[in-house]
Amino acid sequence: MKKIIFLLLLLCMPLVITAQNINGRVSSSFYTFERFTTASESNTYVRNYESLMLNVNEGKVSLRTRLNFETNLGDKMDYDPRVRFYNLYVEARDLFDVATIKVGRQTMFNGIASGLYDGAHLKLKYSGYSLSGFYGGNVPAYQKMELTDSWSDDYVLGGKFTVSALEDFHFAVSYIDKNFKPYDYIALRLDEELNPVNVLIRQKSNQYKFLSGEAVYSYKETFTLNTQYDFDLNYMATSKFEAGTRIQGTENLGVDLYYNYREPRVRYNSIFSVFDYGNTQEIEAGLDYKFSEVITAFTKFGNVKYKDASSQRITLGLKSNYGSISYRNNSGYAGELSSISAYTAHSFMDGYITPSLGVSFTTYRLEKDADKNNLTSFLAGMNVRPWKAFSFDVQMQYFNNVIYRDDFRVLLKINHWFNTNLDIL
Repeated sequence: MKKIIFLLLLLCMPLVITAQNINGRVSSSFYTFERFTTASESNTYVRNYESLMLNVNEGKVSLRTRLNFETNLGDKMDYDPRVRFYNLYVEARDLFDVATIKVGRQTMFNGIASGLYDGAHLKLKYSGYSLSGFYGGNVPAYQKMELTDSWSDDYVLGGKFTVSALEDFHFAVSYIDKNFKPYDYIALRLDEELNPVNVLIRQKSNQYKFLSGEAVYSYKETFTLNTQYDFDLNYMATSKFEAGTRIQGTENLGVDLYYNYREPRVRYNSIFSVFDYGNTQEIEAGLDYKFSEVITAFTKFGNVKYKDASSQRITLGLKSNYGSISYRNNSGYAGELSSISAYTAHSFMDGYITPSLGVSFTTYRLEKDADKNNLTSFLAGMNVRPWKAFSFDVQMQYFNNVIYRDDFRVLLKINHWFNTNLDIL
C-alpha cells in the first residue's frame, strides 16, 4: 500500500508544483465525554479530531483530498490513533467540453449504496444529456488507506443516463452492482450426538444489484413532482417506489404530499433473505403557511402501514429567521412518543458572534403496556468569527434519561479556511 501512495504522490507532484490555486480548510476539535466501566466507576475521555480538506488546482485539473486524524488525550483507546481517508483523487473537468474524469478514492452518491470507493468515474455531457459510469473497490473499515485485496469479490460498479433537455422535465435511469467480500468465521454448532463443535462457516458473496429510474416535473414555482423507482435484479421484484409533490397554492400557502412503498433491502445470498419481513407503505401530507417574511407555521401527518399493523405521526410547529419550535407525536406499532423541542440561533455584529440554544423534552415507550420514560436534552453553543479565515466554536450538550443519567459533554472546535492564488514564473 505504501508503494501505491508513493506512486500516486509522484504522479501528482507536477500538479502540485505548477498549481495556480490552493484552498481548503483545517479543523481541530476536542470532545469530552464520560464512560462508565462499572455501575459506580467511570472515566472521562477527551477525544481530539484533526481534519483537512485540501484542493490543489491548475486549470481544469485538481487534486482533492479529505482526511481525519483522531486519538484520545490521556488514556488511549484500543484503536488509537486512527487516520481516516475519505477522499484522495485527481479530477480533470470539461475535457474537450464534454468529459470529466475522477481517479482515486472518492464519494459515490446513490440512494441504494452510497459511500466511498477506490476507482474511476467518467462523466460525458452534451446539450442536456449526460452519461456517467464508475468502477472501483470497496473501502476498508474505518476508511483505512488500503485497497481491497479481492477486486473480483469486493467492488462497486454502475452508471447513469440523464436527460434534462426537455423544458420543466428531468429523467434518469441508473444501474448499480455492489458486491461485498465474504469473510469466513468459526461458529459453535452441535454434531449428530448433540456435542458442541467448532465449524468453519464459508459465506457466499453478498450483493446488491439494482436498476432505478427517476422523473421530475417542475412548473415554475407553483408545482413540483418527484418520482423514483428501484427494481431489485437479484430478486426480480420492486424494491421501492416513492413520489412527492409540492403545490404552492397561494403566495403564502404550500401543500406537500408524499408516498413511499418499500421492500426490505437484503443482500443476495444473505442469511436474512430467508425471512419474510413484508413491505411498508408510507403516506404523509403537510401544510405550511407564511404569516410574514419572518414566521411560517407548518403541520404534517404521516401513516406507515406494516404487514399487520400501522403507525401514525403528527408534527406541528413554527419556524422563523431566529429559530423554530415544534411538537411531535408518534403512536401505533412503532411505539408511542410525545416531544416538544425548540432551537434558536442568530448572528450579530455582521457574523462576528452567533449564539445558539436548543432544548427538548420527550416522553416515550415502545409498547402500549410498558412504562413511560422521560428524556431531556439541552445544548448551548457559540460561534465566534473574528477574522474571515478563522472561526471558533464551543458547544455544551446535556442528556438525561433512564439509561444515560446527567450525561454532560463539551465540544471545542477551531476552523481555518485558506485560499491562495499562486504566481507561476
